[in-house]
Amino acid sequence: MTILGEKVIILENRIKQWLSEEGILGQIVDDENANFHFIVKYPEDHVIDIIQPKGKKDLVLVVCATSVSPEHLSKIRELSESKKEEFLWQIRFSLNKFLVDFQLEHPGNVLESYIVTDEIYSDALTKDKLISTIKKVFKAKLHVLWLIQKRFGEKEDKIHEDTMYV
Repeated sequence: MTILGEKVIILENRIKQWLSEEGILGQIVDDENANFHFIVKYPEDHVIDIIQPKGKKDLVLVVCATSVSPEHLSKIRELSESKKEEFLWQIRFSLNKFLVDFQLEHPGNVLESYIVTDEIYSDALTKDKLISTIKKVFKAKLHVLWLIQKRFGEKEDKIHEDTMYV
């Protein structure tokens, strides 16, 4: 095994240990495009991926993909074109404030899904940095969920509760 291969295994084991210690390690994914890939449950009912892409031995990605519910999609589709564009710009500006990377899937200016990503390089990787980054990615995801809920949700929806965890 090469020195770089050993470093990947050490990094993988360290991250796995930290996630286990915090009780958020969900599962280990067999991913041909990654050196390692973990599913994290943070908080309990939400899924965040921790990935080291192949060819990036000094990089760890924290990724969260979210789909917009069919009920909210139908309400977004009812908006005028200018209101759809305004809503997408609100989401872009909001996510940008979190200092995360993001990708919006919005055919016809209808937000169908979004991905929030942040990265940590191995020279800055600590347990604190990993957990803080997971929390930051989750809060960015939650922010968009709340924007959608505020604009298109029903009053009795659970997501409207005053809690960070949905």
